[in-house]
Amino acid sequence: MPVVMDADRIGRTLTRIAHEIVERNKGVEDLALVGIRTRGVHIARRLARSLKEITGDEVPTGALDITLYRDDLMRHAVGPQPLVRRTEILFSIDDRKVLLVDDVLYTGRTTRAALDALIDFGRPRSIQLVVLVDRGHRELPIKADYVGKNLPTSPEESIQVRLMESDGQDEVVLQ
Repeated sequence: MPVVMDADRIGRTLTRIAHEIVERNKGVEDLALVGIRTRGVHIARRLARSLKEITGDEVPTGALDITLYRDDLMRHAVGPQPLVRRTEILFSIDDRKVLLVDDVLYTGRTTRAALDALIDFGRPRSIQLVVLVDRGHRELPIKADYVGKNLPTSPEESIQVRLMESDGQDEVVLQ
């Protein structure tokens, strides 16, 4: 299991992405971060801290659960029930530039489900996608606006993102 990103690399990558966000959006006015549960939320919170360090301004940050929006839940008639977690978006997304944050972009289906869920909360001015790792193999026409690392993989391989907040360490591993 090769480690493709260690803690230092993840930290530098998120700082770089934060700078790109500030540059592309000409500051952080009207921005909001929404992380896709679970690791996307941790990354969004880290980006919010970096954006505050860079600009001095707080960026509202929320958490989005997409469980009920997934297109694979009803594919099997019998099986374990999905674990539904809370969505916590305690601010209006209307007319904001929303940065949707996830750990890995693969087929695009998670992002599609997140877009559907997010639209139920309001009408953002725009939605930009931030991912730590893009591994390719898209099934839907979805492209990230900010990518930490492009990591071409085979469909048989797996990317595991481990973050201190949920896993006790920061690393990205190719399996």
